[in-house]
Amino acid sequence: MKFTLSWLKDHLDTDASPEAIAETLTRIGLEVEGVENPAEALKPFRIARVLTAAPHPQADKLQLLSVDAGSGPQQVVCGAPNARAGLVGVFGAPGAYVPGLDVTLKVASIRGVESRGMMCSSRELELGDDHSGIIELPEDAPIGAVYAEWAKLDDVVFDISVTPNRQDCMGVRGIARDLAAAGIGTLKPIAVPTVPAAFPCPVEIRTEDPEGCPAFHGRVIRGVRNGSSPDWMQRRLKAVGQRPISTIVDITNYLMIDQGRPSHAYDLAKLHGAVVARRARSGETVEVLNGRSYTLTPDMTVIADDVEVHDVAGIMGGAHSGVEDGTTDLLLEVAFFDPERIARTGQALGLTSDARSRFERGVDPAFLEDGLALLSALILEHCGGTASEVVRAGDAPVPQKRISYDPALAARLGGVSVPTDEQRAILERLGFAVEPDGERLTVIPPSWRRDVDGAADIVEEVVRMVGLDAVQSVPLTRDPGVAKPTATAEQLVERRVRRAAAARGLHEAVTWSFLSEAEADAFGGGAWTLANPISEDLKVMRPSLLPGLLSAARRNADRGAAQIRLFEVGRRYLADAERPTVGFVLGGDRTSRSWATGKAQGFDAFDAKAEAIALLGAAGAPVENLQLMGEASASYHPGRSATLRLGPKTILAEFGVLHPALAKTLDLPADMVAGEVFLDALPGRRDRGPSRTKPTFAPPALQAVTRDFAFLLPDGISADQLVRAIKGADKALITGARVFDLFTGHGVPKDHRSVAVEVTLQPSERSFDEAALAGVSDKVVAAAGKLGATLRG
Repeated sequence: MKFTLSWLKDHLDTDASPEAIAETLTRIGLEVEGVENPAEALKPFRIARVLTAAPHPQADKLQLLSVDAGSGPQQVVCGAPNARAGLVGVFGAPGAYVPGLDVTLKVASIRGVESRGMMCSSRELELGDDHSGIIELPEDAPIGAVYAEWAKLDDVVFDISVTPNRQDCMGVRGIARDLAAAGIGTLKPIAVPTVPAAFPCPVEIRTEDPEGCPAFHGRVIRGVRNGSSPDWMQRRLKAVGQRPISTIVDITNYLMIDQGRPSHAYDLAKLHGAVVARRARSGETVEVLNGRSYTLTPDMTVIADDVEVHDVAGIMGGAHSGVEDGTTDLLLEVAFFDPERIARTGQALGLTSDARSRFERGVDPAFLEDGLALLSALILEHCGGTASEVVRAGDAPVPQKRISYDPALAARLGGVSVPTDEQRAILERLGFAVEPDGERLTVIPPSWRRDVDGAADIVEEVVRMVGLDAVQSVPLTRDPGVAKPTATAEQLVERRVRRAAAARGLHEAVTWSFLSEAEADAFGGGAWTLANPISEDLKVMRPSLLPGLLSAARRNADRGAAQIRLFEVGRRYLADAERPTVGFVLGGDRTSRSWATGKAQGFDAFDAKAEAIALLGAAGAPVENLQLMGEASASYHPGRSATLRLGPKTILAEFGVLHPALAKTLDLPADMVAGEVFLDALPGRRDRGPSRTKPTFAPPALQAVTRDFAFLLPDGISADQLVRAIKGADKALITGARVFDLFTGHGVPKDHRSVAVEVTLQPSERSFDEAALAGVSDKVVAAAGKLGATLRG
């Protein structure tokens, strides 16, 4: 929910600073997500007059302008078609940052002619979508003045997070009421106008769905002129993210944000017969204002006439009955829709709107009459016309709750001791009616607070107005003795992995569990799509941890990070289950350039392999038994990636250089490496009965012996297969084997390579003699021979 400081002051009499207002909002439970002043970014831009305009000597579509911004003529090259002598516009001098272009102006040579700044369009200053020409200001605009101040753009914008239970704060009026109750100012009375009726309403209005639409108020206004809304209204709507469309549409949006009351205006000429709130018929369709058509079901409420559906009730109006520039007669709708019905309909259709966000929370059911009066008065004031009588179909379900409340609950439940008189004053400032009842109070919530059901809710209101920061921290009681461990085996594994990754210099990231469909498709596609996503970019449950990590890596790289080492412990969401996983990404410089090492060295697949093995070791995997095999997923480079397995089918990790096509799609730096460790694939811990005392470490009494073997190995056999075969030749005596040399070339047959392996032999009872060594050597050669390897001569 966004609103401006000037808008707030329409309802709140206060001299408080924006900082004090923001602090108070957070203190009373309305979390402030942002406070910004749009004029700050536009301070360098000044009002200027074009003194002269002449053709550019080297370009037909460019002009040379002489511009005065209050400090003398400046030469500017301009390509706007409306640039001309005498025009008053907005000028940016060298050094000014142009937000719409993301560039900082400097003295430049354009087709051989020096240009010292630019005349700006609305899009370039992010003040609108118009880029057809430079901004044109009135002749009497003060030359040299700061444009943002003259245009009254110096209006602080607050962005607050409104929880689902605070439907009253989906309008500026409700926010002002809360601030006034917190002592930040005085709430101004709302002036509801009296709109005289000049003729009976010519349209029959009724509701045939009392559950979905209990009340429907409407009236006709004839003889309107629908043009552009006033500048002050457009400025406010733009400041809070609304796009001005026309006077009538802007007024409905303005009322929605101002009072939290959605409404709708129909072009009367496009309606046929009675206008009815009813349930949709099976198979009915409607094209709404977003340009898409939706198929409706009987559990949805719609607004229709005798011919067709015109509105998905409470969510979005139809495209064919909306007002246009030529509209002269209107039908206004101010209705109350069932919040649960609106929420289910919006979820089923995947349709979101500002109206839905308010109706599904529950708008004030007692504000229909006043809301229609305010809407009518604004339209009559800015569009002219005459209004009909009001038609009232149905009755709004205004709640009549009476809650017995003990003021002592504020201390017992909320941890704050507040005198009864002060609690009563707080509740009355919030609009509650309070009646004494002996030592207790009878509290009657206002119609706009459908979330208040019991005494605990009243305690919440009192405590948040006193200030959540006034609640003292109280330690929980602790039972004597040694606490029992509560972490599960899976949680302990994740802790060890997290610590190991941090110890290896990786930085932990926490990314969204949701992705866009495009991101999910790049990693094999997501199995789960959300029915009611936060946004289209967070719609699919992630099939991999890498998209979020790579996005974070790209942002770090864009900000100049020389080395990127990120990891995350989280869940992949596959078709059958959630899968605990560790993902990591390495990018940038593994070693920085220096006089000793020369150029900076980047990461490669072997760095990713080292991280994967280290994390598997921390997780308790039998690292010494891992097999290195290919066949990593399609996200990786086919020749520079691999998997780590226990047996041919159990994949514990995959790693490598990202596939070039994927890196290009995600706009990633070159040769970024990554990997994932699949914690769910780790072998389960076997129950071996009562634990045994581990023997103390006893080093071998005899010296180990090493022997080197060089084999001619066919290209189709991996060195890992050779090492594993050698280890298995004599498990009692061979304690280790490792590759220490690789050679191809002269003396090595085609399609072969020479692989040299160092084998470690450990005697147990007595030292080896030549016969024993020869026997082990024969076993090694025989084991290698089964793979097709031959001892090199």
